[in-house]
This record gives sequence, structure tokens and C-alpha cells, in this order.
Amino acid sequence: MCGIIGYTGTERVASDILLTGLSGLEYRGYDSAGLSVSGESLMVYKRRGEVSALEAAVPDEGLDGTAGIGHTRWSTHGPPTDENAHPHTDCTESVAVVHNGIIENDQSLRDELEASEHTFESATDTEVIPHLIENALTTGASREEAFREAVSRLDGSYAIAAVFSDSETVYAARHESPLVLGIGDDGHYLASDVPAFIEYTDRVVYLDDGQFARINPAGMVVTDAQGAIVETAIETVAWDPEDAGKSGYDHYMLKEIHEQPRAIRQCLRQRVTELDGDVTIEELASLDCDGPVQFVACGTSYHAACYGAQLLREWDVSAQCFLASEYDAASIPVSDGTLVVGVTQSGETADTMRALRAANRTGATTLALTNTVGSSAVRECDHAMLIRAGPEISVAATKTFASQQVALAMLASVLSETCSAPPVKRLRTLPDQVQWVLDTSNARSIAETYEDADAYFFIGRGYNAPVAREGALKMKEITYKHAEGFAAGELKHGPLAMVSDRTPVFALVTGDATATRTLGNVTEVEARDAPVVAVTDSPADVDQYVDHVLEVPTAGPRLTPILANVQLQLVAYWVANRLGRPIDKPRNLAKSVTVE
Repeated sequence: MCGIIGYTGTERVASDILLTGLSGLEYRGYDSAGLSVSGESLMVYKRRGEVSALEAAVPDEGLDGTAGIGHTRWSTHGPPTDENAHPHTDCTESVAVVHNGIIENDQSLRDELEASEHTFESATDTEVIPHLIENALTTGASREEAFREAVSRLDGSYAIAAVFSDSETVYAARHESPLVLGIGDDGHYLASDVPAFIEYTDRVVYLDDGQFARINPAGMVVTDAQGAIVETAIETVAWDPEDAGKSGYDHYMLKEIHEQPRAIRQCLRQRVTELDGDVTIEELASLDCDGPVQFVACGTSYHAACYGAQLLREWDVSAQCFLASEYDAASIPVSDGTLVVGVTQSGETADTMRALRAANRTGATTLALTNTVGSSAVRECDHAMLIRAGPEISVAATKTFASQQVALAMLASVLSETCSAPPVKRLRTLPDQVQWVLDTSNARSIAETYEDADAYFFIGRGYNAPVAREGALKMKEITYKHAEGFAAGELKHGPLAMVSDRTPVFALVTGDATATRTLGNVTEVEARDAPVVAVTDSPADVDQYVDHVLEVPTAGPRLTPILANVQLQLVAYWVANRLGRPIDKPRNLAKSVTVE
């Protein structure tokens, strides 16, 4: 969940590049931040809080040195304090280390090191690493040998970067946590994710599990666990640096909500042919699926996966959706021909990766549906389908959810061999319909009306049910207010006890066979004095039953929920905005959940 960056090159003030990179990684964690630059000695600065607190601590003239590392933290071991912030150093302060992941055997290593009179300054698992390096150096090992020796002692997940005093080299290693190298004209980079250095280069190398890297101003070397040099492919990231900026919006989340028409167009491009009503996904041309489909996902991606599973079931393909965190422990049966689809925005979500690896061990065919080229999911699955949403910086997912739904609609069409002109035409018109919602929405005024509510409830049936759950998740993520989403029919099986005149109910009532029954649930909550906001494509039919209407165009029963979700995103955003919440960086959360 943390973000790490390393730089080495011709820029004399490496701290400036590190701070820029940390700002680009802050969505991965913002409990604390720190950096270390190598000169004659190591210069280490770290502060509790956001990157801005670190920027204030670093001298205005920066830190003179051409190599360094940085870290932005999402706390796992120890509270967010200056002491627990990374980088961590050894007793001699000659090596500094940053780390993303969890060291599972840190306590036994700490006990061993303390018995050898090493002194620890933090409660983190990471601090054992520089002390292990120090131990290896005392035996006569070179710096690289000492780094490798320390890494070999670790159990768990990690992306690690280390820098030594009086050195222009940064060392790195990866196991089950993402790490990517950047190749620039004036230096070399490493980071948890591309936004950290996209301002400087778009040429990247993705490290695989078990690989090590060494970067210095002259170049980079990637090796395996035995030290043998590995030939790596250099890829070009199709992002513009502006894609990772706010482009004049107050928050990344609002920008990304408004980018949904473009994101959906990119997802559809060269995959949908309206003339003959065909969906073609070239990257899945070799996929042969004649068995059941199992989806594994977490959070927002799980809601998208539930939508995809329902589409397949409607089209006579056996499909189930599982929380990735429960998949391995639940011993889900996998039969011959089973396809396991991991839906993950980052392609690095730890629980989803664990589920996909479990599926791989059973012999199932695996498919990654993700937004991230070169991610672990893409490299480890048999097949991959990219949703092409572009970079999403805000912790709360918006455009990636819409793109996942559209990608899953296409995937369901291919797997079920259910391609026809009307649904394909509706897919092609979807971006314009999303734009219509963005241009006409009255979500802001509804947010003003209900910003002080005690709680919010979201209900829907059929394809609207996962969107209702997603609407509740967005509300609780960024407003810190209680919100629940569930299938409308479940309202009277317990949640109705919580309904009052202080709990607005958002009802997804779209023009399909379930609309009449959902309206029945609306009357149940109105009888308890709860205000009702309908998200609907039939305002004339619904208006008499509700207090407010959020209108969406008609896109058919399968796609209209995608439009309804845009309205719910806007409501959550404007409630959070009026409450003064840190919308892009909600407390206790991080964008890419790379720990279990």
C-alpha cells in the first residue's frame, strides 16, 4: 500500500525529484513520508503526515546528492509517527532502506539482531532490513552482496530500495509487491507505480517476483535471485504527464468522474463494430472457455465483478462472484474448463493476486481484467484484458469502475457468444449518455439538502444491486458517514429498522422488469418518513412516489445502471466537498491494497 521511489542521475539535487515522485505516489499512503539522499553521509528527512509536511522539513535549497530514495507510508506496523516513517537506517547510519509490503518474520529477526546489540528506533517491520545489511557488511560482503543477503532472510511480501552513503547506486528487490524501473535521459528511476516518474520518462521495465535491480547514472542491471543478469523488455507507457494532474479541477476524483466518457471510449476502441453488431477482443483471441466462470475481486472491483457475473448468467453461462480475500480459504471447487477472472484496477491487489495464484495451482485458466499494463496480474495470468481507463489517482475509484463494467459487458458478450446490433449500438452511445448526465446532473443540490443526514441507504434490484452497493461504498469512503447498499428486496429483512426521516434512501429505479417492485420498496420507506431520491430513466413515472429525481438516459436494462452510478458518484463527491473532507486521500485508506 505504501509508495516508494528511487532516483540516480545527473541532477545534483536529487531531493527535488524524490519529492515530486512522492507527490505522484501519495494516493498509495499518506500517514507519513520521508526521503534519504546520499552524499558523503546519508541525509534523512521524514515526517508524520502528508508529503507537504516533508517538503516543509527539507531545506529550501534541497539536498545535494545525485542518488536517493523516498517513501510515502500507509501504516501496518506501528502508528504514523516521525520515528515509524521511512527510510530506516542501520546503527552506523550508512545505509537507508524503504519498503512496501509486510515482513512476516520481522519479530524473530528483530530478536536476533537485538541479541547482537543492534538498536531499533521504530516499531516497523522494515527496520530489520538495514540492520541485516549492516551485519552482512561486517563479514566483508560488498554492498550488493550485503543487500542480497539481507533480502534472502526475509519472509513475506516486499518491494525494497536501499541507498548507501557516498554512493550513486540504488539497489532494489521485489517479491509480491509492485516495482517498476524508469529509463530517463538524465537518470534512472524506480518506483511502486509509473506516476512517480511519468513527468521525466515514459520508458519502463517491470520487475518480476524474485528479481533484483541496480541503478546508477550510467544504467541499470536486472538480475535473478542467483545473480544472473536478466534480459528485460523496455515498454513505453501510453500516458501523458498531464493525465496524472488535476487539469484545473479541485480534486482528482471530480476530474476522474468527468473523464468517464473518454475512459469508456478508450475501453471500446477497436473492440466494438456497430455495423455488424460484433464485439472482438483481440487479446483474448486464444481464450477457450467452455466451463463455468468464477470472478474474484475486492471493493469496487467486486461490485463490478458481480455485475459481470449477472450478465453471464443471463446469457446462460454459469458464473459466480467471490470476494478474493475469502476465495482461497473457502476451498471453492474448480472443475475442468473453469475460467477464473481477477478484476483488479491496479493488477497488484494482494487478496486478488492470492486468489488468482490459488486458481493457477488448480489448473484453472486465469484472466486478469485490469487497468495496469505490466502488472502482476497481467504477467501471472494466462490471459489479460485491459480496461484502458488511464491513470486514476484518487483513492476512491470512479472511472475505473465504469470501464470495468463496460469491459465486463464486452467479455460477457464474447464468452456467451451473444453479440447483436442493438446492445452493441448502446455500448457505442454510452459515452455520450454519460456526458449528458455530467452536464445536467442536479446531484450538487441534493447533496446540499442531505449533507447532515445521519446515514444513507442505497437500494436496487438486478443489475442495479451492485451499483447500489458501490454507491454506498463511495459515500462512506469519502464522507465518513454511515452508508449501506443492498438489494432492494432485503430492505424489509432488517435494514428497515434503521430508516427514519434522517436517513435518505437512494433508489435505483430504471426501466426494466424490477422497477415496479423497487417502487414497492420506496413506498415502504416513505411510510417511515424517510426522504427518497430516485435515480431513474423514467422520471414521469416515478416522480409522484419520491422527493427528488436524478435522471439518466435510457440505455437498456444492462447498461442504464452504469449511468445511474455516475449520479451516485456525484452525490458522494458533493456531500464530501461540503463536509470539507480530504476527498482524494480519505483517512485510513490507500489506492492500491498490496498487503493482505
